[in-house]
Amino acid sequence: MRKLFNPEDMKINRRNILRGGFLAGAAAAAMSTGAHAQPFAARPKLVTPRNVPVHLAKAEADSQAKAKPADLTGYTRVKQELVAPPFAPKHDQVATGGPKIIDVTMTIDEKLMTVDEDTGASIWALTYNGSVPGPMIIAHEGDYIELTLRNPATNAMEHNIDFHASTGALGGGGLTHVYPGEETILRFKAIKPGVFTYHCAPGGAMIPYHVTHGMNGAVMILPRDGLKDRDGKALVYDSIAYIGEQDYYLPRDENGDYKTYRVAGDDYADSIDAMRTLVPTHSVFNGAVGALTGDHALRAKVGETVLIIHNQANRDTRPHMIGGHGDYVWETGSFGDAPQTGLETWFIRGGSAGAAMYTFKQPGVYAYVNHNLIEAALLGATAHFVVEGEWDNNLMEQVAAPRPITA
Repeated sequence: MRKLFNPEDMKINRRNILRGGFLAGAAAAAMSTGAHAQPFAARPKLVTPRNVPVHLAKAEADSQAKAKPADLTGYTRVKQELVAPPFAPKHDQVATGGPKIIDVTMTIDEKLMTVDEDTGASIWALTYNGSVPGPMIIAHEGDYIELTLRNPATNAMEHNIDFHASTGALGGGGLTHVYPGEETILRFKAIKPGVFTYHCAPGGAMIPYHVTHGMNGAVMILPRDGLKDRDGKALVYDSIAYIGEQDYYLPRDENGDYKTYRVAGDDYADSIDAMRTLVPTHSVFNGAVGALTGDHALRAKVGETVLIIHNQANRDTRPHMIGGHGDYVWETGSFGDAPQTGLETWFIRGGSAGAAMYTFKQPGVYAYVNHNLIEAALLGATAHFVVEGEWDNNLMEQVAAPRPITA
């Protein structure tokens, strides 16, 4: 029998105010036109309601119940097939036709993942569509994104999603709480161009627990006329490299070995203790040490332009391309602002995503790292671009190979 995670044993305190169960119930009441809405009391008791200000939840529910339906006149529905990182779904860089409803589906998957094959470190990852990070969603400014979020009955935990690109209801988090065996549909308008984080946010300590177990990803909202430099000149890319930096806090036993757990949620108490140190055991790209190196390295050719989307839902990071630069960088993720140019290293704030564009000029291996080099070399925050093409001695030349020193 599948074990359902029950945080009855969690310590309750007044900081756990963003409780999912109550907000989900309030939202369900407000959206009661849906035939599949269930009374909160009938749901499995996976989460203990905390000290939620009842008047605030009721006010939100009442305001939604009184709101006029969205006017979708003139919108065309388009199904977007999501793909696993480091890739991005098919899309137009410049919008064609009128505004669209970008229809996407994500299925939550609680799965055991290897973090580091060399040490045997593993985690019960909490994922959207089975990957860390979750898949990228792409739309244009003025479009709607309509997400069907499914939590299969085989899972053990409550989940939701908070879109930093959205407006209202805790980023949609207050309207998307789903227990095992449930699904929900959320639609929001993409009103700000840029790249944004999304993540699970069930409430209280469960928010960082879910985020540091891999439950986050990125949304890209492109300007309708595409990306531009500070002078308004079009910027075009040949491909996207989607990188999610993930900090893990894996519990160890008294011998220093990484602990293992039977099902998702069993590590909760140990993980909270590890997280309180604020010192990650791993800081990796795309879920695991070496996920973007060796046979899994990113590929490009000399002359190709790559748009690198870098997401970090929890912790500051400093991306750097060893052997290259950020030709154009939207450090804060906002495409409404002019990009910075020619950066050696840029800064992605925890809880955000950023974008950098680079045209490869030389063949070989480029190391894309978090330039906290301790985290790059020891904790796993390294990716490789393997670039094919002709070497240009005008840019760099080895004048003399290493040789004995001569007087």
